[in-house]
Amino acid sequence: MLVSGAGTNLQALIDTLDESIAIVGVASSRPEAGGLARAERAGIETAVFAIAEHSDRDARDAALGDWLEERDVDLVVLAGFMELLGSELIGRLAGRVINVHPSLLPAFPGVGAIEQAIEYGVKTIGVTVHFVDEGVDSGAIILQDSLALPYPAQIAEIVELVHGVEHRLLPRAVRLIAAGRVRPDPDNPQAVLVDDDD
Repeated sequence: MLVSGAGTNLQALIDTLDESIAIVGVASSRPEAGGLARAERAGIETAVFAIAEHSDRDARDAALGDWLEERDVDLVVLAGFMELLGSELIGRLAGRVINVHPSLLPAFPGVGAIEQAIEYGVKTIGVTVHFVDEGVDSGAIILQDSLALPYPAQIAEIVELVHGVEHRLLPRAVRLIAAGRVRPDPDNPQAVLVDDDD
């Protein structure tokens, strides 16, 4: 799992995944990320891969990729990881990286999605869990869920509401993938089929 901040989505996974799904490591680009402390409290191995500690982003990504592969990961979860991964690392981990994003993609990709939605005046916002490809929040969508936006919209209130959806949706997506219930759509290379009877 890759985190850059407080690690509330990591905590949701720690709290809700059963023993058949192991979080084998948590890495961050920031040594001060709260998610690292959450992982350590849960007895999960941690590591930091700051770009400043490597010659460039490609070198950092290579070291990160090596670390992940040494742990034989089946799935890499980006949960608040606030950096782009290079195309070489994405290719190396193809089909094994997912991200949680605070919008109903393809609307409002990239940073500041909640602020973008408020500025646009939408009445509904949501969360998307998707596979990561070389684009920005452009990979195949696994799950989405929505909620009505309260107006006048207060950012802090909306962030809390969105986090609540993330904390339900991300563990559900991980469980579905672990159970083999997410597969490529043979008719559409940009999509996946999800057998979700929850």
